[in-house]
Amino acid sequence: MVVKIRVLIAVFAILFLGLTVRLFYWQVVKGSELSRAAQSQYSTSKITSAPRGNIIARDGSYWVIRTGAWRLIANANLLKNSPNSIADKLIPLLKDADFARLTDLLSRKGSWIPLATKVDNEVKKNIEAMSIPGISFEPEEASYYPEASSAAQLLGFVGKDENGTDLGYFGLEGYYNLPLSGKPGFIGRQEDVRGVPILLDGGHEITAVNGVDLVTSIDKRIQILLEQKLSDGIEKYGAIGGSAIIMDPFTGNVIAMAASPSFDPMEYNKYNDSLFKNPLISNSFEPGSIFKVLIMASGLDAGVVTPDTVCDICDGPLSLDKYQIKTWNNKYHAESTMTDVIVNSDNVGMAFVGQKLGADNLYDYLDKFGIGKPTGVDLQGESSPRMRKRGTWNVVDVATASFGQGIAVTGIQMIRAVSAIANGGYLVSPKVVTEIRGKEWNETVKLEDPKRIISEKSAAEMAQMMVAAASSGESKWTNVKGFTVAGKTGTAQIPVAGHYDPTNTNHSYIGFTPVGKPKFIMLVTLQSPTSSPWASETAAPLWYLIAKDLFPYFGVQPDH
Repeated sequence: MVVKIRVLIAVFAILFLGLTVRLFYWQVVKGSELSRAAQSQYSTSKITSAPRGNIIARDGSYWVIRTGAWRLIANANLLKNSPNSIADKLIPLLKDADFARLTDLLSRKGSWIPLATKVDNEVKKNIEAMSIPGISFEPEEASYYPEASSAAQLLGFVGKDENGTDLGYFGLEGYYNLPLSGKPGFIGRQEDVRGVPILLDGGHEITAVNGVDLVTSIDKRIQILLEQKLSDGIEKYGAIGGSAIIMDPFTGNVIAMAASPSFDPMEYNKYNDSLFKNPLISNSFEPGSIFKVLIMASGLDAGVVTPDTVCDICDGPLSLDKYQIKTWNNKYHAESTMTDVIVNSDNVGMAFVGQKLGADNLYDYLDKFGIGKPTGVDLQGESSPRMRKRGTWNVVDVATASFGQGIAVTGIQMIRAVSAIANGGYLVSPKVVTEIRGKEWNETVKLEDPKRIISEKSAAEMAQMMVAAASSGESKWTNVKGFTVAGKTGTAQIPVAGHYDPTNTNHSYIGFTPVGKPKFIMLVTLQSPTSSPWASETAAPLWYLIAKDLFPYFGVQPDH
């Protein structure tokens, strides 16, 4: 009997020890893991998206509107039909869908397989009508462009990052991606087995912050006009591309900015990546004779020349080292004044100004004009070609830079620099966004204070020399009768593999009006036009063709 009791006690002791060890294992060793597993069965969390902000034109109309859309989802656990049969039904309704890719997605395992994004309400309705098991939708956001592809390179587009999250690329969408995107929210709560929230649990919620709206200085009517005229000009003059920008020279606010070829931001994935870049801020070019106004203005401000200073080397070609500087038309004008040099677009005369300035002085003035450094315009993608270092310029470098060759600029740098001549001597900072609007607040974008870089007298003298160039220079035939314009043409050879292509040139014209109190400044550039080798017969007439429509719009009256 005693033996049986002892055996029984031993058995119970072993069982108790085993139970204790097991409880220790589940409660201590596996406790954290089981707690997390249990919590996952009654705890839910969800990231809530923030609506992306809109982009608005100067007049209050929209460039970009964010609209509701749908993401098409497949749950492989609920699919009853074969991937091929489901794809056959979906393909006719999904724009640009690929059958092989769709069947591959439908063959994968998982409860959340995205099949298509940015699906509109009509397509959603038609797919839902087919009642395909395992196919569902979840809401997302899309961008709508009321003016189609207008201002595409200025606006940029919204694509996806590596995690499938919306991300702005290029232009305004890229530069202002963070404020446009807002801040996503978070909802965390506990539910019972039926999915009903447990009321005793307060949960945790962070409200999403909406993205801001951007109000721009871009005038929709002028933007559309500029794009149409530029496109017509490219075709008329046989160019491979072109660009144009209109700016307020006193504030730096960009009024319109166009480039061709361009792309459709609604279908950006159909275009070559090279078209996404805005050439006015991303591509550099040798400016040619439009650069002469900066060098002459520098000479005037430094006091080394006046408008009436006579060039004593302008009677023939100028020999420097092993090079010879010639005029664009091989015509020479002895005893030319500096005004004559600008009117005749005389390369030798400009080399004379460069020699008077000297290498270091020339460099310092170009640095003041913002050449060789970014303008800070609020668009993603700005680049800046560098100037060669101060102190390394030889006599040939000075001479060629004086007439706009051997030095590179971007369009936005060039119009900013010449604006200092138009506005009386101040360097301004180009801007596109004028106001930021939140849900219950507005904020005006503060412009940087203009910086004086040349005297008012020098700017006024240079402006009058540009008036003489516009009215008496090689492009005088393009002038609009009765209107005084300060302008300058530029024809520049294109460097190729260490030398200049003698048959390939870029053509530009830059000008502003009314002189003294200009309402706008405009730069037009054509890439490799074939109808004429000279900007006076391509870019200049295109500039005036656009300006004729701008005069009444800006209230510019004829002065004679």
